[in-house]
Amino acid sequence: QLQLVESGGGLVQPGGSLRLSCTTSGFTLDQYAVGWFRQAPGKGREAVACIPSRDPTTYYQPLTKGRFTISRDNAKNTAYLEMTSLEPEDTANYSCAADRRLVPCSEGSRYDVWGQGTQVTVSL
Repeated sequence: QLQLVESGGGLVQPGGSLRLSCTTSGFTLDQYAVGWFRQAPGKGREAVACIPSRDPTTYYQPLTKGRFTISRDNAKNTAYLEMTSLEPEDTANYSCAADRRLVPCSEGSRYDVWGQGTQVTVSL
């Protein structure tokens, strides 16, 4: 069974930083594109950042570009989302997803494999 497991969420003050991790179970990450998505209470899911399997080109949602960095370590079957200068508006449940196709980040619902998510809360 293909699974993704996220970790690294938590409570952080505005201006703080967190690093989320997304590790595979049952498959190797190297041939999969990876995306991070988030959903805040009462809002729809939105793409945060995506990275293809072999192309270093990354995509960032405009509100997070410059503050968030997506990366991957295929040897560890793990993808990361480094988040800095966090704002209360970043509070959401963050999920990672993977797909062997080159699915546009804006079409996150097409990603095949999803994790359960990790909660990020930015508050004083």
